Amino acid sequence: MRHDSTEIEEWRNLLLIYKFALDEINTKLKILNEEFQFVHQHNPIEHIKSRIKDPSSIKRKLQRKGLKMTIEKATKHIHDIAGVRITCAFASDIYKIYDMVSCQDDISILKVKDYLKEPKPNGYKSLHLLVEIPVFLTNRTENVKVEIQIRTIAMDFWASLEHKIYYKYDKAVPEYLIDELKEAAEMAQYLDHKMKRIHDEMMMYKVKEKLEKTRVII
Repeated sequence: MRHDSTEIEEWRNLLLIYKFALDEINTKLKILNEEFQFVHQHNPIEHIKSRIKDPSSIKRKLQRKGLKMTIEKATKHIHDIAGVRITCAFASDIYKIYDMVSCQDDISILKVKDYLKEPKPNGYKSLHLLVEIPVFLTNRTENVKVEIQIRTIAMDFWASLEHKIYYKYDKAVPEYLIDELKEAAEMAQYLDHKMKRIHDEMMMYKVKEKLEKTRVII
């Protein structure tokens, strides 16, 4: 019983460190977003959602990999224990956010999966980053891995629907629904492009209006 209690406490401590890593990432993202808004009058980040996998999810993932349920195996082989999902209005904002994150001195980008340039066969689009950030504790510094997913609102809505469908059908999704999902992914892409064009036209109109007002004053 004492061994079980010690093991539970070790897992709690581990997940607490991942929580601290998420706190660090979330604070950085909020600061970068506010600075970008101040400089460019535009918020690239619409919403930030973070989560930590619970021990049962970590255990299932380790089992699928054929690994033992230990802290050492989890920290080495499970890279999405801590995850952040960033939604933005436009696809161009995705790479702006990536640039802002990659310029941070204390964030190391370990891996990039660009599902925008190369979508998954089912139509899934997103930019995935595996980063490492230091967490400063009272007696040591821990370098913690965090997965960051960046996508537009339309992409996020599609991904949420796709996840619900695959969960409902236990991954055995009927062929006609798979085709419908692919079509919906194309529609989401069209919507992203359409909204970006409308936004750009609006910004051009504002610039033109400002110039005309300046001329009147002169």
